[in-house]
Amino acid sequence: MNDKVKKIIIFDDDEDILSICSYILEEQGWEVHTFTDCNDIIEKVAGIFPDVILMDNWIPDVGGINATQTLKKDETLKQIPVVYFSANSDIQLLADHAGAESYLAKPFDLEDLERVINSVLVH
Repeated sequence: MNDKVKKIIIFDDDEDILSICSYILEEQGWEVHTFTDCNDIIEKVAGIFPDVILMDNWIPDVGGINATQTLKKDETLKQIPVVYFSANSDIQLLADHAGAESYLAKPFDLEDLERVINSVLVH
């Protein structure tokens, strides 16, 4: 049993999604941090240093692609896996463009959420 608490950051401006995802993940023992914008993203992520990041495409102010690219250019943060999520039909292209490790189309069910997070976790 790994006694290190797994940490996740969810960037989404939809409070309903934040609360649902937080509830589900906290039930599974995750320490969940949420932000409704991606301003000062390097500072936000570096202060928590999560195991996984969930990134919404339409996050204020610069958007998920810019935010993800900013993280991937940072030497200390670029290895943190990013799961890109969006209701956009081009999500795979968006995720690839952003440099995200994986993606999750909205609306998603909880099995999808768990599967995609577990798939990017560095074991």
